[in-house]
Amino acid sequence: MAVKIRLKRRGRKKLALYDVVVADSRAPRDGAFIEKLGNYNPMPPSGTKVRLDGDRALSWLLKGAQPTDTVRTLLSQEGVLLRKHLQEGVAKKAITQAQADKAFQKWEAEKEKKEAQKKSKLEAHPSGKKKARPDTQASPTQKEQKDTSPTSDPQDKIDSKGPSEVKGSGSEPTGSEVKGSGSEPTGSEVKGSGSEPTGSEVKGSGSEPTGSEVKGS
Repeated sequence: MAVKIRLKRRGRKKLALYDVVVADSRAPRDGAFIEKLGNYNPMPPSGTKVRLDGDRALSWLLKGAQPTDTVRTLLSQEGVLLRKHLQEGVAKKAITQAQADKAFQKWEAEKEKKEAQKKSKLEAHPSGKKKARPDTQASPTQKEQKDTSPTSDPQDKIDSKGPSEVKGSGSEPTGSEVKGSGSEPTGSEVKGSGSEPTGSEVKGSGSEPTGSEVKGS
């Protein structure tokens, strides 16, 4: 029979609590178990998250019980896995029991020191929010200036130009360009054209004699 150290869920919806139990690997998660070793509260209002009987947990580990991944993390935080490692060294006569106890006491002192430092930091900054850098945070006046700045309007660009710039554009020709164009002849060109003779040319032509020529004939 494979024995596991795992979590058994209890509590209500959205507020789960777990018991650390020793159970058969074939049993359901919330089913029968062999022994209860402690409990685990992932969201405690205050105090510790884990309450565990380290001696009984160490006893089951030395007997061959296999913890799940989550329980392994909890046992490591409580120092049970370190104790198991030290006891295996004592069994192999690599170290003495006194040396194993001294190493574990040293680890406990370091753990308490780290927890005290962490607690002091939380008390100094209860909100837990980091201060924003001054260069990355815009002032309220700058935000108001950005919001109230006028947008560019095409009509403003047209109004800024003078009437000469609008008239001198290449889209439509001016009156002088229309008069000077070669599409239609002017009055002087019509009079000077050779299609129809003028009055002087009609009188000076040889087709019909004038009055002076008739009298002197």
